[in-house]
Amino acid sequence: MGSPLARSRYWARSMAGWRHFGKAEPNDAHRALAKLEAAGRVERLVTQNVDGLHQAAGSRAVVDLHGRLDHVRCMECGRREPRKVFQARLEARNPGWVGLSGRMAPDGDADLESVDFSGFRVPACLACGGILKPDVVFFGEPVPAERISSALAALQVSDAILVVGSSLMVHSGYRYVRAGAQAGLPVAAVNLGRTRADDLLALKVELPCAQALSFVFEEACAD
Repeated sequence: MGSPLARSRYWARSMAGWRHFGKAEPNDAHRALAKLEAAGRVERLVTQNVDGLHQAAGSRAVVDLHGRLDHVRCMECGRREPRKVFQARLEARNPGWVGLSGRMAPDGDADLESVDFSGFRVPACLACGGILKPDVVFFGEPVPAERISSALAALQVSDAILVVGSSLMVHSGYRYVRAGAQAGLPVAAVNLGRTRADDLLALKVELPCAQALSFVFEEACAD
């Protein structure tokens, strides 16, 4: 949001990365959590991920704490637009950049080195001409209040917390584990390596998520 050049750099890298990020598919861990929800064992799935893969796997009771990368939002009027539609607009305005590619970065964009971004043209909001931003919570931004309320409300009707594939080093996720533990809920975690909540855990399974949750598919086969 700091300058036109910063936005050009971000969207040029995002345009290159979206061709790969937009094709991501759910894995067995996503599908296992969806099956647990369908079986009535998951009250609410609170995720720090922004890829929408939990919903793609079939989960419905999802709180996307940090938003979704598959939408963009106008910072002036709040209008939202599907990312794939915005991708087409980006490519139409920057045909010379379409063939560029780079190493995928953690945020879904691509590393484009030694590139002059000043010529990259970023489309504006179709409704008001405002600045468009990915519909995600960037570092330094607050998580919307309604998402916090939804996650906290789920703790009131849950009998345990399961942490799957997170170190909980980001406070926006850790706060709910801490709140649940303070309320007396047992906390279990599936994670390779240390978590911020290790001292709160009643159970920890240090296995890859899909392997640890494979029992869900084994139960389905037994049924």
